[in-house]
Amino acid sequence: MKIKANVEKVRLDKYLVDALAESTEYSRSYIQTLIKDGNVIVNGNVETKQNFNLIGDIEIEINIPEVKTSTINPEKIDLDIVYEDDDILVVNKPNNMVVHPGAGNTEGTMVNALLGRDAEFLSTIGGIERPGIVHRIDKQTTGLLIVAKNDKSHQVLTEMLKNHEIYKEYVALVWGEIKEDKGIIDAPIGRHQNDRKKMMVTSKNSKYAITNFDVIKRLDKTTLVKCAIETGRTHQIRVHFNFIKHPIVNDPSYGKLAEKQTDFGQMLHAYKLEFLHPITKEMVKLKAELPKEFTDKILQEGGVENDWKTI
Repeated sequence: MKIKANVEKVRLDKYLVDALAESTEYSRSYIQTLIKDGNVIVNGNVETKQNFNLIGDIEIEINIPEVKTSTINPEKIDLDIVYEDDDILVVNKPNNMVVHPGAGNTEGTMVNALLGRDAEFLSTIGGIERPGIVHRIDKQTTGLLIVAKNDKSHQVLTEMLKNHEIYKEYVALVWGEIKEDKGIIDAPIGRHQNDRKKMMVTSKNSKYAITNFDVIKRLDKTTLVKCAIETGRTHQIRVHFNFIKHPIVNDPSYGKLAEKQTDFGQMLHAYKLEFLHPITKEMVKLKAELPKEFTDKILQEGGVENDWKTI
């Protein structure tokens, strides 16, 4: 693909996004990857800087790499589909399911299940290892997850996430009694200094993170809360509640050291999603009921069934 033009001063990535907008569905992130990987030639020279400034007469050659074949095995795994149309689907992710393959997890992931369901109707922007995956939730966090079925919806959803235009609400059971009825945890999160698999509240090499919470019910030794996150940092809710000395019940990484862990994992559930549909622009409002193991634990702590039915 070649482009010849005369332009005023403009960034290379921005120019390509605008120039290709009508003829392709390539996202800005995909175009930036093409540049970084040396697939864009400007006036005869390979250019790997996405912020390279174009000016005057230019000739750009873009080499689109051949799509690699996925080595991920499709698997017939039943999924709880909460919503589906031609552009997106929303899954109620079960406990102990990893979203996409990685080191030590090559089978039984959400991607394996999605490929086993219908490999042709998944976006490709995430690459061959993450088809359709727009965002993630932890292995032992249950609840709602959006999947893109084409590149256009994926591109729009990615921008919506970046601009905080998708409302995500979680329900968590945390240790101790939270005295405030509601609160805001505003604390930056970065990689743990001693354990690279974990995150922590820190001012070093961190990103701002904000979690809003409301108390649903104070139980015997725990508090049931709902959380709305303004940012989507890794392990954000788990790290934030550990930071305020109310770790999530049964959290294997950030929980109480003396707590006897179970296979279910942390009591954290992605309960609600509200967003404008990326293509139709109609409002989508979805809920996913809490897993039985979660509700059983609430009952053990002295709660009643209506405690989570009213949220």
